[in-house]
Amino acid sequence: MITLAESAESTAEARIAALEELLGDPTDPANPTGYGALLTADRTAVPFAAGEELLDRAGLNAEYVPVRLGGRLDSLETLVRVMRPVFRRDVGLGMGYGMHTFMAASDVWLAGTGAQQRWLADRLLGGAKAAIAQHQTAHSNDYVRSGVTAQAQDETFLLNGTKPMINNLDRAAALVLFCETDRTGGSRSQSVLLLDPTRLPAGQATIGPRHLAVGLRGCRWTGIDFRDCPVPESALLGPVGGGVTLALRSFQISRTVISASALAAVDTSLRTAVQFDHDRGAEHAESSWLDPVRTDRAMTGAFVNLLLYDSLSVAATRALHLLPEQTSVYSAALKYLMPRVLNDTMHDLSIVLGARVYTKDGNLGIFQKHVRDVPVLSLGHAGTVACQATVIPQLPRLAARSWLVEPEAPAALFQLGGELPPLRNEALSLASGRDSLSGSLVAIASQIGGRTPVERALRTLAGQLTEELADLRQRVLALEPAERTSPSGAACFALVDRYALLLAAAAVLGVWWHNRDGADPFLADPSWAAAALHRLARRLGTQVADLPPECDTRLLHEVQLRFSDRRSYDLYNTPLPG
Repeated sequence: MITLAESAESTAEARIAALEELLGDPTDPANPTGYGALLTADRTAVPFAAGEELLDRAGLNAEYVPVRLGGRLDSLETLVRVMRPVFRRDVGLGMGYGMHTFMAASDVWLAGTGAQQRWLADRLLGGAKAAIAQHQTAHSNDYVRSGVTAQAQDETFLLNGTKPMINNLDRAAALVLFCETDRTGGSRSQSVLLLDPTRLPAGQATIGPRHLAVGLRGCRWTGIDFRDCPVPESALLGPVGGGVTLALRSFQISRTVISASALAAVDTSLRTAVQFDHDRGAEHAESSWLDPVRTDRAMTGAFVNLLLYDSLSVAATRALHLLPEQTSVYSAALKYLMPRVLNDTMHDLSIVLGARVYTKDGNLGIFQKHVRDVPVLSLGHAGTVACQATVIPQLPRLAARSWLVEPEAPAALFQLGGELPPLRNEALSLASGRDSLSGSLVAIASQIGGRTPVERALRTLAGQLTEELADLRQRVLALEPAERTSPSGAACFALVDRYALLLAAAAVLGVWWHNRDGADPFLADPSWAAAALHRLARRLGTQVADLPPECDTRLLHEVQLRFSDRRSYDLYNTPLPG
């Protein structure tokens, strides 16, 4: 008998496979949504029209609407898996077509009335887009400042000010607008409005010209200028003064989903490098300048980077369902590590590509496009500094109440595609002082056997990283009393860096440990987990022994096997077109 969980997983896999089939082989010159057409659109800085038309046919907007409102959004893990084929093709398409609409919708699902939610759901299911205007870009990560004020007047709000950079505003059917409703400042100064931009009075709400960016060149960035623009009081999304709290809660979802989806671009970069290595090897089989050992290590290093980051993305995404009160630190750590993983991976792969890393056309051109696009995701309202600012104030409570004390996370946190309970948005907490994921590092490290050299190496590395967690705890507890109340200074940024790496290590161990009896023999093999922990330990400055040579052999075999079998390089090992 097929269980409900198996049925849900089968349905999710079918949706992903259907989208992959629609997108087709990106390297096929005749494919209208292949790299050739995509790079042409990018050079001219226009939206990738063929890609958007295909996603319209797939009804992708339904993925952003909860099942209870007629959509297909049943779990955020499934949403990430559905979006990865899009991001694998084009980060600009993933963000411009989808994720900005999802970010706006998430705020409505979190704080909207039943009528507001139904209104937006109807528009999205009809194929419309939504836009979101958060606090002013010029104010960087300052949540309590805005370029737009909203003054209550009778039964309306009177809007004044400018939001200069909003994606899709010129074609959106809904706008989520963060604005200042209390000029005295503070955490209750911001409110949120849900507006129909097509019904704003002409002359009092003016959409400006399009802006171009270095990355995400196909996105439609425009601004809006308000001059005594009246909007109805019923547009209020959530309570007056609830904007900062709503932003901090919704960031937990958007940071996680976007960061986890964007991993697919790194998948493409690795695949592009492996293809280049194959082609070069065939053309120059006798060339003495080739260094196969160095290029093999570069490719396996990139693969390990991808797997360790995906382990944290799986844990953070599933935690939104299973441990919503703890996800503020997990989502922030995931988003914080994204540029680090990207830079390290691209450095590894540049060894393979050499000077061809700068190629802007042909199948190799997608590598350079991803190099430009992915870093943009770590900027702006939920960027690196914002992620650090989310974690730093929580460090003292985590060290005092959770680390080395908290029980391990449930096994379901690490079971790819496993059954998940419905989202409980009301349970999302800004700071709970709890961290079950690091508890899994401690618990699993103490249970690893030593049947093989690789397993013994993994056990040693897990033990060393547990000691690193204990050292981190002591460093946080040793902060001066004033710093424990309000941590600040360069030392705190270093502590966040160490903590994020240790969370990734815990996620790696959890994914390996709880998938040892699964259907994927590679995930059950300790080689990838040992290589991932080895890399994380070295980043932490820990003295580590060399890994058994069979680790590199197993990883390289998997890199080549997935390339020849056309399967993704992430943990899900998904079939790809071509």
